[in-house]
Amino acid sequence: MRLDHVALATRDATPPLAVLVAELGGTVLSGGLAIGYRPMQVFLGNDHGGMKVELLEPYAVEHNDFLDRFVTRHGEGPHHLTFKVDDLEAALERVESAGITPTGVDLSMPMWREAFIQPRDAHGTVVQLASSTSPFKSPVEEYTRVLDHGVEGGEIWWTAPEAKAPEPTYLRRVVMGTPNLPAALEFFAGLLDGEHVAESEGWIELAWPGGGHLRLEPSTRPGITRLDLEAPGAARSLLVAGTRFEIAQA
Repeated sequence: MRLDHVALATRDATPPLAVLVAELGGTVLSGGLAIGYRPMQVFLGNDHGGMKVELLEPYAVEHNDFLDRFVTRHGEGPHHLTFKVDDLEAALERVESAGITPTGVDLSMPMWREAFIQPRDAHGTVVQLASSTSPFKSPVEEYTRVLDHGVEGGEIWWTAPEAKAPEPTYLRRVVMGTPNLPAALEFFAGLLDGEHVAESEGWIELAWPGGGHLRLEPSTRPGITRLDLEAPGAARSLLVAGTRFEIAQA
């Protein structure tokens, strides 16, 4: 199991894409069209590491308006975390044995099989569990492939910024707040196999193969609170697709 990406819902992906690429030096990896939404994944990093951000924009809402309803109700912001697994059936059995009932289970297509854990069970965010036939085991592998061969699969529906920032910004971790740190730790480390790699002053950081990092911090409100990044230049804060980006000096 590995933490593959964090997904952000936005009414219009063009402004956040401009920030991710033109200002933060991100690399578009893939995208396409789906019923109710159109996704695009951007890697923030280079061959030395980083993590992926997925932008989700409502699309074909007359057929499925789930994302449109989410943005209308909650505004732009974090939508879900995706964990890739080798054996989805085994992962679902494990989830169910913990007393959690997955939703949206779709095992019909070998290329992409998925299920979801709702925020009430996943400490304030949707968790997607997915398996695919993709050979890539890390975003760095996807990044290297795109440098050599271009954007991976799907229909390119977005307009990429004309210029990309010369220096990459590294997405280091997703940060989640929780009012019950032991329970959140049991879920993300015990159930989803996160490795405890650091802690200080009440927070605990978990990591997965492939470079995904998640920090759990005490908070009265559960859910994703920000993304932590590193880049050359002065430290700064940005709001991207309704999500707080805290950028430290590399």
